[in-house]
Amino acid sequence: MNIKGLLSLGNFSKGIPLLLAVIAIFNSYYIVIEGHVGIVKRFGEAKHQENPGLHFKLPFIETVELIEVRTRKNAEKMASSTKEQMPVTIEVSVNWTVNKEAAMDLFKRYGGLNQFEQRILDPRFRSATKDTIPQFEAEQLIQDRASAIQGIERRLTEEMAGFPVVVDNIQIENIVLPQKYINSIEIKQTEKNLAAAEEHKLERQRLEALRAVNTADAKAKGILKIAEAEAQSILLRGKAEAEAIEAKGKSLKDNPLIVKLTEAQAWDGKLPTTMMGDGVMPIMDMRESKK
Repeated sequence: MNIKGLLSLGNFSKGIPLLLAVIAIFNSYYIVIEGHVGIVKRFGEAKHQENPGLHFKLPFIETVELIEVRTRKNAEKMASSTKEQMPVTIEVSVNWTVNKEAAMDLFKRYGGLNQFEQRILDPRFRSATKDTIPQFEAEQLIQDRASAIQGIERRLTEEMAGFPVVVDNIQIENIVLPQKYINSIEIKQTEKNLAAAEEHKLERQRLEALRAVNTADAKAKGILKIAEAEAQSILLRGKAEAEAIEAKGKSLKDNPLIVKLTEAQAWDGKLPTTMMGDGVMPIMDMRESKK
């Protein structure tokens, strides 16, 4: 080896420690992002967990595993049957969250989130769903999903009670029933709509008839009130006239001179042309004879 080669080898040997120092510096810190916690492992053994932020570790000796503590969503599509033994394909989903304080325990017991989902959550979620769906008839599942969701959630919550996670917001995303049943539902709904329309029509006719009766009744009551008013008016007028006649008769009886005055007022200034006697023949003709 010549002198130039020896010099190059010496420079490389001096650069190795510097390179190792740089690698060690970059391997001595780590960052935990928001929504996660960091599980620090030393030679593969979980030692402690850290919150989001900048942290330091022993280079080449310690490694970090991130565990998400935000809400995660699992979806399942499975075959089941209804209460009347009708086959159904159902798609359900569940939201679940790791308890932040128990993230390290979950990592130690199950090795991470994916292992926990596959070994613990998913089998129990499927079991809770398949145990609940057969309690409902097909029509109930379509019209009242909320009750089925509550049943699944109640069952899954019981199953997951001893695990460091929280499950919530279960949803039935889709229900696939046999086409024959869907056709029968459509026919039934059409008949129900027709019956409702007919009932509405009959109700409208009843209201129109009732309106006509009320109108006729109102007119009859109006006519009756007018007749009553006229009768009352006639009665009052007759009563007034009778009272006037009675008062006039009483006045004439009490004052004989009024009779004479009334006769005088009624005289037209002519003397009677005939004077009647006791018999049927006139006794004297007082008219002047014309010549």
